[in-house]
Amino acid sequence: MPTWTALTTLPGEKLAQALADRLEELAPTPTGVGIFEVEDGSGTWEIGGYFTEKPDIAGLSLLAAMHDARPFAVSKVEDRDWVAQVRRELTPVSAGRFIVHGSHDRATIPINRIPLEIEAAMAFGTGHHGTTKGCLLALERLMKRGFIAERTADIGCGTGVLAMAARRGWRRDVIAADIDPQAVATARANMAANRIGGAVPVVRAAGFRDPTLRAHAPYDLVFANILARPLMRMAPQMAAHVRPGGAIILSGILTRQATHVQQTYEGHGFTRWHRIVLGDWVTLVMRRA
Repeated sequence: MPTWTALTTLPGEKLAQALADRLEELAPTPTGVGIFEVEDGSGTWEIGGYFTEKPDIAGLSLLAAMHDARPFAVSKVEDRDWVAQVRRELTPVSAGRFIVHGSHDRATIPINRIPLEIEAAMAFGTGHHGTTKGCLLALERLMKRGFIAERTADIGCGTGVLAMAARRGWRRDVIAADIDPQAVATARANMAANRIGGAVPVVRAAGFRDPTLRAHAPYDLVFANILARPLMRMAPQMAAHVRPGGAIILSGILTRQATHVQQTYEGHGFTRWHRIVLGDWVTLVMRRA
């Protein structure tokens, strides 16, 4: 069965959410509606509707006009074996001693590497993106410097690959969190596939708001691979939950945003340790004074 998508953009999360709420009332009803911040630093948000039958084009045009949005771009996506396609494209990615791979490449991983297996059906956050790879390289640098994190948190964990890397690298306490319930389920499945299981709890939470996260504080290391603006909003929480001398690894930051993010964290008692640039993306490693 084909899938139809309808996409438009608006400046600002509140405007985007208001349009998304109205989009859910459209007939035929979309099977899903989502809003996503465009990763270009412009503050633009994308609104997407997903349908199993052709949407009401006139209704979409009216909604866009009522909310001062661009006309919806409507596309038809034919059925495809996405898992098979991802398996073809998901080649192992090396980041220092870590190697991220799918189950189909399990037998090819050298024994002197630290394997992190991500299921092909859950292929976001696999290490192919500069943000994830940057975080793994940053972790590798900390380990080479002799830094040991007794307690680590992975905020916005996605697949859980960074939490798994910290657990495999130090065999110490690690906890992972994400606001998206699908990401939480994905991370738990990946923990099980890597035989980590309950050794790394995965909770649904925004920032440090979950009591389990707060109970494990203060942390020696925190990963936050999200986006620049949420990272800057999280700076006071970071200062409250990272021990003095502890480190944070921040990513999801475009090169032009890096200085602003760094200055925000400097204002909350952190100093830059080093930074990793991969293409358009920057990973910042900072330490709490």
